[in-house]
Amino acid sequence: QVQLVESGGGLVQAGGSLRLSCAASGNIFTINSMGWYRQAPGKQRELVATITSGGSTNYADSVKGRFIISRDNAKKTVYLQMNSLKPEDTAVYYCRVTNMFEYPYWGQGTQVTVSS
Repeated sequence: QVQLVESGGGLVQAGGSLRLSCAASGNIFTINSMGWYRQAPGKQRELVATITSGGSTNYADSVKGRFIISRDNAKKTVYLQMNSLKPEDTAVYYCRVTNMFEYPYWGQGTQVTVSS
């Protein structure tokens, strides 16, 4: 069994910053890609950012230049530094990791609310 524990969400004013963390534990020895997705009320879940085991990153256009994804392989942890937050960034943010067979695991989600 694999557990993903997310932390760092909360309420912040527009223009502020938050840092999300997601730590993987359990029966996962090799992590391939790690990433963050988000889902706003009434909308589909969407990709925010991903990072491969080699460190290559990919970002949604809406967050480029504002968010930074990083990972610590030794700690099996992925981070999302979110700067210059906007009200439209309000959503539940989900961590997703894949094992060596590309099987995905999802976190339980953490709420991010940006007030105007």
